[in-house]
Amino acid sequence: MPFLSRRLDSAQGPALHVATVGTGAQPIVFFHGVGRRGSTFQPLLPWLTECGLVHLVDHRGHGKSERGKQYLVADYLADAMEILPRLGDRPAVLYGHSLGALVVSMLAAQLPERVRAVVIEDPPSPEFLANLRQSAYYSTFEAMRRAAGQTGTSTSIVARQLAESIIRQPDGSTVRLGDLRDPVSLRFSAACLREVDPAVYEPLLAGRWLDGIDWWERIASIRCPVLLLHGDVSAGGMLPAEDAVRLADCVPDLTRMHLKGAGHVLHWQHTGTIANHLHAFFDSL
Repeated sequence: MPFLSRRLDSAQGPALHVATVGTGAQPIVFFHGVGRRGSTFQPLLPWLTECGLVHLVDHRGHGKSERGKQYLVADYLADAMEILPRLGDRPAVLYGHSLGALVVSMLAAQLPERVRAVVIEDPPSPEFLANLRQSAYYSTFEAMRRAAGQTGTSTSIVARQLAESIIRQPDGSTVRLGDLRDPVSLRFSAACLREVDPAVYEPLLAGRWLDGIDWWERIASIRCPVLLLHGDVSAGGMLPAEDAVRLADCVPDLTRMHLKGAGHVLHWQHTGTIANHLHAFFDSL
């Protein structure tokens, strides 16, 4: 599957790397989660490349994109607002996972003329982020920060470092990250993290990620169709059930798909199911 790889320079922020594949005039733009890169969505591409022209964006400080001066969600949003008009003449379908889900939902609210529809996969709600220290994700992100930026270290060694990282559970117990994630997932994370600026994690761990943003207020103005995909917090999801209900209530045209017992990275853990939901959603537009 050949990709067109290009760098989009910015007047205000860092240059971003975008990989493009597919046919047709409909732009479909993917934004990944923190610590990953655009290629995380490759498992979905065999189902989607005939639906339109697919663009996989590397956020600032990730993948082949340049590093930024800071890494608030508002900074990622500003980058996305600048490049979106350069990814096609037609309004785009946006897909965002985790951090990317926060970004694309606000893109839809702020650039309604550029967005046809949005898919948001397990967004970390403001309430989830406010309680990050009480979740296993806090020590997971600490481990990822330690692993980030090791371009001179092999992927296999970084993967072993991640596997041996001790993760604090909400009940106070501890467990190795290697006992929570399979070896291939850890290797992919290690490969991504070698390219990540460690500073990416600073505002997230400091509780400042959403500084300057009222996410609930912004998304209340979304008027395009939205597909919400989410799992369960008990299995590793980042959108509490009550926040998923609130989200469905405040966005007029939202279809909610709750994958019971699923975790956070749904496009990897339930690829076929997600692809089927995407096809049905795209066909309804």
